[in-house]
Amino acid sequence: MRIILLGTGTSHGVPMIGCDCPVCTSPDPRDRRTRVSIYLEHEGVRILVDTTPELRLQCLANNVRWVDAVLYTHHHADHVTGLDDLRRFNWLQKTLLPCYAQPEDIRGISQMFSYAFKNDPSYPSHKPDLHFIRIDGPFEVRSLPDGQHAIMVTPVPLQHGRTPVLGFRVGEFAYCTDCNFISDDSLSLLQNLRVLILDALRHRPHPTHFNLEQAVEWARRIGAQQTYFTHIAHELLHAPTNLTLPPNMQLGYDGQVIDCPETA
Repeated sequence: MRIILLGTGTSHGVPMIGCDCPVCTSPDPRDRRTRVSIYLEHEGVRILVDTTPELRLQCLANNVRWVDAVLYTHHHADHVTGLDDLRRFNWLQKTLLPCYAQPEDIRGISQMFSYAFKNDPSYPSHKPDLHFIRIDGPFEVRSLPDGQHAIMVTPVPLQHGRTPVLGFRVGEFAYCTDCNFISDDSLSLLQNLRVLILDALRHRPHPTHFNLEQAVEWARRIGAQQTYFTHIAHELLHAPTNLTLPPNMQLGYDGQVIDCPETA
């Protein structure tokens, strides 16, 4: 399994507009963070998680040329507003694109992108061709266009303040962004991981995200062999922060490639 961190930034991105703080002006490229997303390749299936405002730029930067399915964690703007760029994959792949989301998120996305959900013969080539599928438990994602390859995805319910969102587990990897609470039932879905990607916004407390200290504690509870933190604000410098973290935990960065070998 290979995971690419397409984006690791908070909803404003880093650098933020009009900010001259040490992170926003840092010369370290790892301190430049687009909105949070990953791309996963496993057993012949290629999955995109969320469609950020920078989706086109993220795909170009990481040579993403094929997507078998899109998984949505939730429908906040920083996770969905690149949806229109999915139409390029329709052209490349000559097929519609399956998108998996919770029912409430499908409703929210359909309101935000109503044109993409309408059949308008006068607008045939200027909208993405998507098939939204409700997530109500573990589901199978198959390769396009022939379905020769398949992987199982387990949704992991999380709380993002009062908003129910989803993390996702594939094999011994799990992705849990935008959260500040994990229930016991969800913790049971996160056991025996090799790699975990987990929300860690900043040092100060936040009402809907883990701060870094909370993220470290939850990462210890989950016990993955390696944890990478994401959804990082402009208060955490990459290199100095990593020096303070346990050896098996670190901040992720845009463009980072993580290999997660499966247990034999």
